[in-house]
Amino acid sequence: MTKHYDLIVIGGGSGGLSVAERAARYGARCALIEGGRLGGTCVNVGCVPKKVMWYAAHLAHALDDAPGYGFRLDYFDFDWRKLKIARDRFVGEINDWYQGYLAEAGVELVRGFARFVNARTLDVDGERFSAHHIVIATGGRPRIPDLPGAEFGITSDGFFELEACPPRIAIAGGGYIAVELAGMLHTLGAEVTLLVRKGEVLRTFDAAIREELMLRLRQDGINVVTRTEIRAVARLAKGALNLHCAGRDKPLETDTLLWAIGRIPNTDTLNLGAANVKLNADGTIPTDPYQNTDVPQIYALGDIAERFHLTPVAIAAGRRLADRLFGQQPERRLAYENIPSVVFSHPPIGTIGLTEEEARAHHGEAVRVYQTRFRPMYHAFTARPTHTLMKLVCVGPEEKIVGCHLIGEGVDEMLQGFAVAVRMGATKRDFDDTVAIHPTSAEELVTMR
Repeated sequence: MTKHYDLIVIGGGSGGLSVAERAARYGARCALIEGGRLGGTCVNVGCVPKKVMWYAAHLAHALDDAPGYGFRLDYFDFDWRKLKIARDRFVGEINDWYQGYLAEAGVELVRGFARFVNARTLDVDGERFSAHHIVIATGGRPRIPDLPGAEFGITSDGFFELEACPPRIAIAGGGYIAVELAGMLHTLGAEVTLLVRKGEVLRTFDAAIREELMLRLRQDGINVVTRTEIRAVARLAKGALNLHCAGRDKPLETDTLLWAIGRIPNTDTLNLGAANVKLNADGTIPTDPYQNTDVPQIYALGDIAERFHLTPVAIAAGRRLADRLFGQQPERRLAYENIPSVVFSHPPIGTIGLTEEEARAHHGEAVRVYQTRFRPMYHAFTARPTHTLMKLVCVGPEEKIVGCHLIGEGVDEMLQGFAVAVRMGATKRDFDDTVAIHPTSAEELVTMR
C-alpha cells in the first residue's frame, strides 16, 4: 500500500523543514523524510555549533585585550570538554524542538532514507510513499580526497567530535570552512598550519578582502602555506601524522589533519535515474530560479542545488516554493541577486553584491570604488595590530552601490542593515546623506570619501 501526500520533502535540514512547515500551514498534507538528526548540517555540524566555538575564540581574544583596558588577569584557563558538553546539549535541544515544530505544523515525520521508484513514488525501507510534489533537500557532506592515507584525517564533522584542542593541526583548504576553523583552533590554543592549493584563501571574494585576511592570518601566527597540496598521509608510531606535500622536500608533521576541501551533494543514494532527474557533473541538481528540476513537480533546494549554499538561502527558497505551490502566489521565488554572507573568521568578513573584478567585467569604466582601512577605536588600547577594511563598489553616474565588502570587528552584525540598503538600490549619495552613528566602525560606510 502506498501512502499519498500533497507534498513530500526528502531531507530534514533548514530548507526541507521550511518548505514542509510553510506548505502545511497552507493546508497541504505533507510528509518529511529524514534518517538522521533534524536540522541538517547547519544545526548539527555547521552554523550553530561553529558559532558557539567562534564565540569562545572571540572571548579568548577579549581576554587578551583586557589588560590594555586596565584589567589584571593573572590566570585564566579554557576547558574545551566543558564547552563541548554545553554545545552538544544546546544542539540536542534544537533537535528536540524541531520534532515539536513539525508536529505542531501537522507535518508527518517519516524516519529513514528515501529512494525514487518513479517520478511520483519513493521507497523508504520497503514502504511506499507518493506525492503530487516532491522536494529534494538532502544537503551535502564533507569531501575526502582519494589519496594514500586520507582516512587518517578528519573533516569539519570530525571537528565537532574532538574531545580536546589538538596541540598541532594542519587544515587542508582555502575556503570559508578552512579559514573559520583555522582561526578558532589557533585562538583556542592549537598550532595551526593552513595548506592552500592556490595562492590565497577565499578566491571568490573581493581581492581587497582576500589580501587583508591573508595578512591577518599570518599576523596572528597561523602558518599559511600556499601553492601546495597533500599527496599522501602516513601515521607515525607515536600517533602523529606525516603529510607529504607537493613542493616540499620534507614531510610536515602534525597531530591532526582536517580536510576542508569542499563538500559533496547527497544525491548519490536517491536513485534519481528512476525519476529521470538530471545531475550536474559535480552531483548537484540543476534547477531554474523557481527551484524546478527538469522533471515536472520535482524540486531541489539547499546544498544539493547549484547556487548559494547558505542556510538562509535554503530557508528562503523553501518558504517561497511553498508560497508558489500552495499559497496562490504563482510568481513567488527567491531573487538570487544581492545575497549577503558572512565568514566567521578572525576578524569576521561580510560581503554582498559584486566584487570589484566582477563589476569591472560587467560595467567597465562606469565602476568607481571607495575604500578605507583604519584601526578601530577598540584596538587603540590592545596589543593586536587589527585593522578594519571597508569597500564600496559603485556603478554609473548615480553611483549605485553594487558591492559592499567588509572585514573587521563587528562587520558580521553591521552588514545586515546595509544589505537591505543595497538590495533596495541605494546609491553612494544615499549613504553620504545618512547621519553617522559616532563613535562606531559602521559610520565609516556613510562617511567614506
